[in-house]
Amino acid sequence: MASTFVNVGPIKGLDYVGFRPSRPLKLNSGRTQFDPRPLRRLTVRAGDGDGPVGKTRLSDAECEAAVVAGNVPQAPPAPPKPAAPAGTPVVPLLPLSRRPRRNRRSPALRAAFQETSLSPANFVYPLFIHEGQEDTPIGAMPGCYRLGWRHGLVEEVAKARDVGVNSIVLFPKIPDALKNATGDEAYNDDGLVPRSIRLLKDKFPDLVIYTDVALDPYSSDGHDGIVREDGVIMNDETVHQLCKQAVSQARAGADVVSPSDMMDGRVGAIRTALDAEGFHHVSIMSYTAKYASSFYGPFREALDSNPRFGDKKT
Repeated sequence: MASTFVNVGPIKGLDYVGFRPSRPLKLNSGRTQFDPRPLRRLTVRAGDGDGPVGKTRLSDAECEAAVVAGNVPQAPPAPPKPAAPAGTPVVPLLPLSRRPRRNRRSPALRAAFQETSLSPANFVYPLFIHEGQEDTPIGAMPGCYRLGWRHGLVEEVAKARDVGVNSIVLFPKIPDALKNATGDEAYNDDGLVPRSIRLLKDKFPDLVIYTDVALDPYSSDGHDGIVREDGVIMNDETVHQLCKQAVSQARAGADVVSPSDMMDGRVGAIRTALDAEGFHHVSIMSYTAKYASSFYGPFREALDSNPRFGDKKT
């Protein structure tokens, strides 16, 4: 694929670092007013009106605690599957592992994958998200932030689209209380990533959304796979979990699922799992071989996914 990850620096004529203002905004009034009335749970729809969705002034810890307790904020539903015209024959699916039309099915995808030219349409903007409402700086990545999924994420995507970047990839910071040894939160249909996908697709239907397929953000061990008691990463059992994660992301509306786990055989297994669930149009981009590279250190800090022991050399 022709798409390339990019961290956008200062743009001539615009006072931004990345897509964020490089100096704080000044408000007309220094006074802060608090509403003593109890908060009401609302369904978040980015498409409801032109103004931003109101914040509830909860801290990051309170937002995470609410999700852990099962009080998950609502997001728009995934769009319904389009119906075929009357009279369409019912036929068995062709046993195809390669369907090139996946990457030509919309103008946005064609613009992202066309060859022999490099433009903002080719860039994939990595965005880090969390359950909090405020955007929090990432120490190892100056100028980059963990974005609140309901507000900062939508605003950052809008700024990226304004300069022609219409492809993004999501990296989540998951509350520790939702992590376990088998990374089950990775395929929670109401988890942070699926909610964010549904919200973005509701606001920007033609946005190309990539997702990271790996267990390390969801693993209590911080590894990309299930770890046996002797420290060995269990390959086939991990691939089983990755397939469920990819299907969950596709169900939410992801355009491209992107395994970064390095397990043997996972691309073919994910293709089979997606096709079995009717997601023949969803593409796969296996985009990294990270192993023990120090270049991924800042990403691991951003996701709070450093291995609790050992390394990732295998």
